[in-house]
Amino acid sequence: MKAEAVIPVLRMFDYQKAKEFYVDWLGFEILWEHTFEENFPVYMEIQRANIKFHLSEHHGDGTPGTNIFIWCSGIENFHKELSAKNYKYNKPGLAETFYGALSFTVTDPFGNNIIFNQKLEENYESDL
Repeated sequence: MKAEAVIPVLRMFDYQKAKEFYVDWLGFEILWEHTFEENFPVYMEIQRANIKFHLSEHHGDGTPGTNIFIWCSGIENFHKELSAKNYKYNKPGLAETFYGALSFTVTDPFGNNIIFNQKLEENYESDL
């Protein structure tokens, strides 16, 4: 088996709050969104670089409080970019971790945590 992509489905409860957090602050773009008809829940796909999430207002899609762990590079610049936007609801700190990474966590308005990590050592092998 070869996986083409892994796309977490995250629960959201407020479209505008989700857009403010994911698009305006984190810099994701909306690839598409769907509703069955007017005044129905939204289901959408967002992307930044090669990170994709599905966000859903549908009951039963995703569980609030989910943690998503992402290995990435350029974390210091990304952290500076987010800090410069001075988002009222999130002020993540950048720190070294016990597992050999530079890391910061952001929590969306619905309790989901996205943990951005960059390996500090070139030869570090993740056991996670």
